[in-house]
Amino acid sequence: MPLTRISLRAGTSPHYRAALIRSIYAAQRETFAVPEDDLFAVIHEQDAASFAFGPQYLGVARDADLVLIQITANATRTIDQKRALYAAIARNLGRDPGVKPGNVFVNLVAVAPENWSFGDGLMQYGPPV
Repeated sequence: MPLTRISLRAGTSPHYRAALIRSIYAAQRETFAVPEDDLFAVIHEQDAASFAFGPQYLGVARDADLVLIQITANATRTIDQKRALYAAIARNLGRDPGVKPGNVFVNLVAVAPENWSFGDGLMQYGPPV
């Protein structure tokens, strides 16, 4: 059920982009109990003029290899699960495709379960009609 949007500077390889998706999805499965095949992710590549960030905000060193990750998910996770997700994403991306921890920026958007339609015009997670 998470919808993952990944933004980064243009110019990475297809293997690199696939590794981002694979590593983030593995972290979601590990920490948020996301079921197999519940994978919805898109990558947005930006040229340098369209990709701005604070290189030292909150004392975290970032560079042009920054990966911005926004995950929309049900508002059902605990603080501990969210912390575990952030750590797992940074760890996984460090392994493959080799993103430095400071270049992993995650924004979690928590929504009510009824805010989803996975197709067929249905509210799969909503209250019964």
